[in-house]
Amino acid sequence: MIDGVVFQKLEKYCDDRGTFMEIVREDQHLLRQFGQMSVSMSYPGVIKAFHYHREQDDLWHFVSGNAQVVLHDLRESSPTYRETDVYYMGEEHPSVLLIPKGVAHGYRVLGNQPAVIVYLTTHVYNRERPDEERLPWNDPDIGFDWKTRFR
Repeated sequence: MIDGVVFQKLEKYCDDRGTFMEIVREDQHLLRQFGQMSVSMSYPGVIKAFHYHREQDDLWHFVSGNAQVVLHDLRESSPTYRETDVYYMGEEHPSVLLIPKGVAHGYRVLGNQPAVIVYLTTHVYNRERPDEERLPWNDPDIGFDWKTRFR
């Protein structure tokens, strides 16, 4: 696992009224501060990759749909520098993922339903000075093959 990344499976409680799931709690200390909460929806097959932040941490949760999430450590001082991790998140894999600054991240929507991601960040988005460095989805330095291999 990439140094500083936190991945937690979530418990979903179901009864005849519906479902309940805790996503993140203050006493878990996953975010050192709160800046913004956002939501994004992507269509099946879409790849949203790669980018990283110099100053902000992200906390991701897929509310609906399913996604293949890819992380790549770009922090030269990290013990896991240049390592890549893959996670499956969404309705079939309820979870939350903390992505530290300096770790490139992206995802691909799986299945035939759109994926909706809710994410919290430690800083507010600044359109004049965005804290986002974009990389191509097929960046040769990362070398990730986005084809899903089913077992």
